[in-house]
Amino acid sequence: MCGIVGAASHRDIVPILVQGLSRLEYRGYDSCGLAVHASARGLARTRTTSRVADLMAQVQSEHVQGLTGIAHTRWATHGAPVVHNAHPHFSHGTGADAETARPARVALVHNGIIENHEALRAALQARGYLFSSQTDTEVIAHLIDSHYQGDLFEAVTAAVAQLHGAYAIAVICRDEPQRVVGARAGSPLVLGVGQGEHFLASDAMALAGVTDQIVYLEEGDVVDLQPGRYWIAGRDGRPAERKVRTVQAHSGAAELGPYRHYMQKEIFEQPRAIADTLEGVEGIVPELFDGIGQDGRTGASAHRVFQAIDKVLILACGTSYYSGCAAKYWLESVAKIPTQVEIASEYRYRDSVPDPKTLVVTISQSGETADTLAALRHAQSLGMHETLTICNVATSAMVRECKLAYITRAGVEIGVASTKAFTTQLAGLFLLTLALAQAKGRLPEADEARWLHEMRHLPVALQKVLALEPQVIGWAEQFARKENALFLGRGLHYPIAMEGALKLKEVTYIHAEAYAAGELKHGPLALVTAEMPVVAVAPNDALLEKLKSNLQEVRARGGVLYVLADADTRIESGEGMHVIRMPEHYGLLSPLLHVVPLQLLAYHTAGARGTDVDKPRNLAKSVTVE
Repeated sequence: MCGIVGAASHRDIVPILVQGLSRLEYRGYDSCGLAVHASARGLARTRTTSRVADLMAQVQSEHVQGLTGIAHTRWATHGAPVVHNAHPHFSHGTGADAETARPARVALVHNGIIENHEALRAALQARGYLFSSQTDTEVIAHLIDSHYQGDLFEAVTAAVAQLHGAYAIAVICRDEPQRVVGARAGSPLVLGVGQGEHFLASDAMALAGVTDQIVYLEEGDVVDLQPGRYWIAGRDGRPAERKVRTVQAHSGAAELGPYRHYMQKEIFEQPRAIADTLEGVEGIVPELFDGIGQDGRTGASAHRVFQAIDKVLILACGTSYYSGCAAKYWLESVAKIPTQVEIASEYRYRDSVPDPKTLVVTISQSGETADTLAALRHAQSLGMHETLTICNVATSAMVRECKLAYITRAGVEIGVASTKAFTTQLAGLFLLTLALAQAKGRLPEADEARWLHEMRHLPVALQKVLALEPQVIGWAEQFARKENALFLGRGLHYPIAMEGALKLKEVTYIHAEAYAAGELKHGPLALVTAEMPVVAVAPNDALLEKLKSNLQEVRARGGVLYVLADADTRIESGEGMHVIRMPEHYGLLSPLLHVVPLQLLAYHTAGARGTDVDKPRNLAKSVTVE
């Protein structure tokens, strides 16, 4: 979601701030801005509801320069995406004419949501503070100003003690020109260590090419940056030591190359991403999932944990939730372990029955998904301490907070609509299934060898599926004229139908719903007309004949079918029936293949409709607020 960059240096940091924001554009945003300490001018600010490139042109035309500053990309929560709600926010102090009569004293950027902002706003207004935005963020700026008595670090420390909710903030002050103070609770924030300069960012990628020395701040930390030094105080207010890690946050992965959009590039990167994710997997052993503690300490033994647990609870959101739904079928059919899949944003707000012998599995591309982190902590608070994450970022909060981890190697994913992260999550979850089955003594050697062989063949199989792109483009040209669509799947492929519908919604703005095909006659069939395309995932599995009956129900009502069928299903194209033949049947692993044409369908339909494929409206890549 929102992105933060800050710097304290002996050189002009405006180019660094803008470059950092450009590397965070993939998260999604609707406004951006920066503020610097501009020597004699005090605090100077530039904001826009256009793109980061426009911000750069604006600061150049206004000759904005500074040695200390903060910058932000905003995804609107409180208040519309207009300039006066964009960050950074200023505090001018109190008084009826404060904003016009006094130069700003405090500038602040913020990720997260402050839950008690209304009460704080009322108290600050009673003291004479004027508000020029509808944001919860401006409350923090005024609150810090109200505590300021010559020491910004102390003012920030006092202010955050009054905040309820999630935040990562970076603050500068007119009266302390070489100082940036940051704080975090519930939202990620990293410190970049340089030579005679130091940086803050919400993501290490923002600092690629600037420094590779990164400190991951912990919950409740407050950090003080000056060009020649930095220090950190923990939640208890005492000095805290945090490990400096070397992080190679490559920006080269963000190059488009021959592709029109990042989404297209990332769809075609899936064979490599799967190969990288499976690299080094010689045998299915639980130790693949051994974890690393927060400060590099050796984590728990996966073998011991897997032998001891009786159930699996999967917590995730969005696309990651659908990968968890597919994994439920694997875990129960192969490992014979009862599995529950919960939407993370719902799980923590309902009464549940905890079981300490449950393995809690979180799934997240970024490892910073606020809802999933909150659900994880809730599960731990209920006494479920055996935790594992499937995650694409080895340095993320999710990895640090779980005992066990399996790191997918999808690489940087820029497109908001997840593609390669989803398929690598499925690969990691299938490995988890086999590892649990092995630990429980339920994986015969012959089955292990067969599954390993089929997993290693996945990159080749995916290349064959990607070769179907021209046929999918033909479908997309017809879908581009529609406003509604249904997706059908049965069993293991129902979650794949849900993922296909989500992709179409995200990037084309076509209303799409997915159903277990057997549910069609229990209501959704009423929607079927010639104007409602129906997409069906049709592998040659035990439910094929049942699915064929469901397809006939659609044809009998004049519906138009678009079917992804395995070659030996005997489903043929005809009137009202469009069929794309999948290259080969892949059994339990077929979801990894069938989802790819659905990704391509969404992508090419979006292209035909002229939408902003990589930055769909109202959405963000990394959802770091509840």
